[in-house]
Amino acid sequence: MNVERKKYCVNGEWHLSKTDKYMPVTDSSTGEMIAEVPCCTAEEVESAIASAQEAFPAWSKLSLSQRTQMMFKWRNILIEHLEELTLLCAKELGKTLAEARGDVLKAIEPTEHACSLPTLMQGDASLQVTTGFDTATYRMPLGVVAGIVPFNFPAMIPWGWMVPLAIASGNTVVLKASSATPLTAMRILELFYEEGGFPKGVVNLVTCSRKEADIFLTDSRVKAVTFVGTTGVGKQIYSTAAANGKRVQAQCEAKNHALVLEDADLESAASAIINSTYGCAGMRCMALPVIVVQESIADTFVALLKEKAMAMKVGCAYDPETSLGPVVSAEHKTKVCDWIQKGIDEGAELVLDGRNVTVPGFEKGFFVGPTIFDHVKSGMTIGDREIFGPVTLIKRVKNFEEGLALMNENPFANGSVIFTQNGYYAREFEFRTDGGMVGINVGIPVPSAYFPFSGNKDSFFGDLHVLGKDGVRFYTRAKTVTKHWYDETARKKKKEVDTWEGTVERI
Repeated sequence: MNVERKKYCVNGEWHLSKTDKYMPVTDSSTGEMIAEVPCCTAEEVESAIASAQEAFPAWSKLSLSQRTQMMFKWRNILIEHLEELTLLCAKELGKTLAEARGDVLKAIEPTEHACSLPTLMQGDASLQVTTGFDTATYRMPLGVVAGIVPFNFPAMIPWGWMVPLAIASGNTVVLKASSATPLTAMRILELFYEEGGFPKGVVNLVTCSRKEADIFLTDSRVKAVTFVGTTGVGKQIYSTAAANGKRVQAQCEAKNHALVLEDADLESAASAIINSTYGCAGMRCMALPVIVVQESIADTFVALLKEKAMAMKVGCAYDPETSLGPVVSAEHKTKVCDWIQKGIDEGAELVLDGRNVTVPGFEKGFFVGPTIFDHVKSGMTIGDREIFGPVTLIKRVKNFEEGLALMNENPFANGSVIFTQNGYYAREFEFRTDGGMVGINVGIPVPSAYFPFSGNKDSFFGDLHVLGKDGVRFYTRAKTVTKHWYDETARKKKKEVDTWEGTVERI
């Protein structure tokens, strides 16, 4: 089988890398290698930064009106290629067609949000702040920004979370695409230049190792870094980049919990949990792997979850009937299966075992079936650490207060959910949970692009989150201008200038 050797993109052109190290990209459903991507050299990464730096002056000076019109056109191009990008995402990552389509749609949604930049970038102004003095604050682009992309959302994260608000506000971008799932991001970049007609160098793309990506953290031309990945790496990126004067968004790991109270609509809650836990094969930071269940309904609810999980069809990602696709790679499958064994060793009760699943005709695919553990106790690492696979952990509690306290003990706080019909408990949960994104009878409380993706605690390092108004502020800086013109009144005054040049005024 012919395997395509991919290139990297600098200044709108695709270049063959000088590296001697290439990384495989696989079809997760078949296990076959479908492409290989370069581990770009340090010089090639620096050339991508230089390209973005060169493109910045002209792009940033382009009017908001013109940039917005280009974003409108770009949004329509993405819609035209939705099905092509959906299939590509499903092949390289293993998401079902519905999940992959959602991945691409979640890149389109922030692009639509970016079309609002003419109003979102508006500053503030006042005339006659003091006598003869006017003051205005403008939002200005930063310059070159770098995006370090994970494997699990090859469309949404680079082309939704990172690019739209960055370029619409006048910045230029260097993407470090995931070496495991780069094809969707690369294809979108081809469309960006070929059909979108964007100026060369506005977005550049490399694939490389962590060593080369660390250049972004120290290079003075890079003004901001946005990252999605593990907490350990996120902390290092945040501390290093911030120490070098850069803005940082580091979206990191999660261990989201749901609290199911005895008054909840159990059927609806179970369906929502199945969707949020096993969607994307659990490989997303807004998965819902830990279910905290009130003891009085626990047996009934666990049986209901097991029934629904067993009804899922594990299969090829791009089979329309599949409801649970493979994980991303053979290495990741091994990791998830090791976690399942860890749960057994720690003493949790294995209710449903998803190891050793085979799919006829796709025997070499990276499949892990739905897995459920019950009676997960405090201190068991499977209940506290991110597994990133289709594994559900059940923790039993006596009441609301015990459940909320248990949830808030976790060091991660991306999302948290409660299933209840009780308004008092729902409101208490909304106020007191540590989770940054809260669901009330909603299994995946991911907000639309018009609101920030607001993780807390060890799930996020930085001050301004992705998307929403936070995202606009992250990619822009304030510039405050004070103006004074010498009218007839001012000319008649004495020529002396006081300490604050008239900007402080007392009656």
